[in-house]
Amino acid sequence: MSVFLKRVLEEPSYGWSRDGEFYRPTHREIMAHWFSRMNIFASRKNWLPFTDWVWTLALLPFTVLFFTKYFSWPLLLVGFLYAMLFLGTTNIVWLHRYCTHRAFTFTHPIYRFVLRNLPLRLVPEETYVLSHHVHHAYTEQAGDPYNAHGGRLYCFLAGELHQPIARDLSRKDYKRAVAMLNHTGVNANTYAQYKKWGSICHPAYLYLHFSLNWLFWYGAFYLMGGHALACAIFGMSALWAIGIRDFNYDAHGCGKDKRDWADFNREDLSINQLFAGTVSGEWHNNHHMFPNGARSGFLWWQLDTAWWLIRLTKLLGGIASYRDYKARFLAETYEPYLRAKAEAEAKASSASPRQP
Repeated sequence: MSVFLKRVLEEPSYGWSRDGEFYRPTHREIMAHWFSRMNIFASRKNWLPFTDWVWTLALLPFTVLFFTKYFSWPLLLVGFLYAMLFLGTTNIVWLHRYCTHRAFTFTHPIYRFVLRNLPLRLVPEETYVLSHHVHHAYTEQAGDPYNAHGGRLYCFLAGELHQPIARDLSRKDYKRAVAMLNHTGVNANTYAQYKKWGSICHPAYLYLHFSLNWLFWYGAFYLMGGHALACAIFGMSALWAIGIRDFNYDAHGCGKDKRDWADFNREDLSINQLFAGTVSGEWHNNHHMFPNGARSGFLWWQLDTAWWLIRLTKLLGGIASYRDYKARFLAETYEPYLRAKAEAEAKASSASPRQP
């Protein structure tokens, strides 16, 4: 699988590495490659990288309307909480824990449909899932699509620069790539369609799906609070759509070792961030320790809203099984840490000179 993951993504124009080492491109190289990826007139195969920004920028008119016509502090708070808490949590559950890592299974496809469409759709499964598998296989190495060593811009524009599927996969490799998305409900292209569009998903299906999702939720929010509420929620969702692009850079210490006592995974630079963990349940260092777990908040203070949503769905009969590594983490990692800490403190205390 690791050899396949090495070639499943399109290599950027500046390459993943040079002389056997990860290559950090200049800002000029990054922007030149980004503009080439965004040029849908040069190739229709650029449609998916271009689409990533279409839906993000489509939120901005709602942002302008909210601040110029419907602004109020309570609605600003509602929109902010929706963007940070609700979008953060539901997308972690759907895109991260289910689509990528299959941390749980559904009892019926209807529950999958509901969870898939519960948030405002902004990120195609194809853009997220394949690249995230590569990220875990080559964390902070050449080939990692959002390698923190590449810098903030390298990560911020990764959706267009490094995450698209390779356009020259063999029929066999394309079938393997499709298999990584079969459980998500994505309607996959045939191999001939893939050669035409350069993607697994078809533009017509994706745009129809996202459009219907937006129409449904705008209508629902309008019925609950009129255009003011709908514009507040849609407009503030731009915060999440843009902010999520920065997540992996920050969650890997900005390419530096920022791990502290609560970051027990020492295989990479991932860290547990208080804000991201609290609003979405994404305790990233814990996640890299147990990637396919349905829970990443292991300590009492690590709130895990994504885990709560998974547990609620199971309570409602929607989830058949899940993987939970909390007990293993406590037994194999945290409790030995506490014992070692207590022994070190006792040894230091006994070694210190006694006061007269």
